[in-house]
Amino acid sequence: MIEAVGLTKRYGTRTAVEDLSFTVRPGIVTGFLGPNGAGKSTTMRMLLGLDTPSAGHATVNGRRYAEHGAPLHEVGAMLEARAVHTGRSAFNHLAALAATHAIPRRRVEEVVDLVGLREVARKRAGGFSLGMGQRLGIASALLGDPATVILDEPVNGLDPEGIRWIRNLLKALAAEGRTVLVSSHLMSEMALTAEHLIVIGRGRLIADTSVAEFTARAAGSAVLVRTPDADRLRDLLADQPGVRIEQAEQTEQSGDDGPAHRLEITGTDCERIGRLAAAHSLVLFELTPKQASLEEAFMELTKDAVEYQAAVTPAQPVKEMAA
Repeated sequence: MIEAVGLTKRYGTRTAVEDLSFTVRPGIVTGFLGPNGAGKSTTMRMLLGLDTPSAGHATVNGRRYAEHGAPLHEVGAMLEARAVHTGRSAFNHLAALAATHAIPRRRVEEVVDLVGLREVARKRAGGFSLGMGQRLGIASALLGDPATVILDEPVNGLDPEGIRWIRNLLKALAAEGRTVLVSSHLMSEMALTAEHLIVIGRGRLIADTSVAEFTARAAGSAVLVRTPDADRLRDLLADQPGVRIEQAEQTEQSGDDGPAHRLEITGTDCERIGRLAAAHSLVLFELTPKQASLEEAFMELTKDAVEYQAAVTPAQPVKEMAA
């Protein structure tokens, strides 16, 4: 288990992380999200004792990282996959790490096979592609068979097969009862991998919740309705306070009922709309609560915490740019 209590990190007059507290529990994959400059890397470095907090403290499995006698057995981490001696082979890099903890050679062989580097294990790490380097970094993190795993952007450089592999690996590690904390900017992948989220912005905690609750917060109370009786439904809802129809668009022809319209309604819920439609014999083809994607929820809930925001302008024609 990972615990952060009031973590704060200042660099001169700049505060990178401020009064940050959270707990990462075993048995599930926890995603660590935030815009660029949010303080994720600084936080992970403090968890691993690489940066000293200006205030607060962090523990892994009940102790500060430096207090563990054999830290590779407690927590395996990958913050920078390229942090290897480029002249060493992948096997020798792992063997050197193993020697610091009396980890047997057979474990080195195991993690080489686990991450799919058997064919290149004797080649110099300096010649590895980005994806191969990521696999070596993950192998290093898993070498001590740790109870806790912390990975920063583990899917960078991986092909689709590799992304699917790391997704299944993280879930398998969590299913074994390990604590898994993974940072990523790929929202679509986090939606498939993580069950819980810790989201920060400008060094402060924004959310500490399940993925389902996080997306529900962004979606609000909107309900999607598809019906050929859109006008009648709109009239019936017009008398109810706080109810708004956000958008209406015509969809495909629906048999004898005429064209259907899709409505996005806020200020009420599916049950009330369904009962109202039934009471007035309205035809409904769809009645569902709106589900925001993780990316949409992330963009909505972190929009005020983005440090570097590009202007949204139409693309200039090539000739104008050249001029």
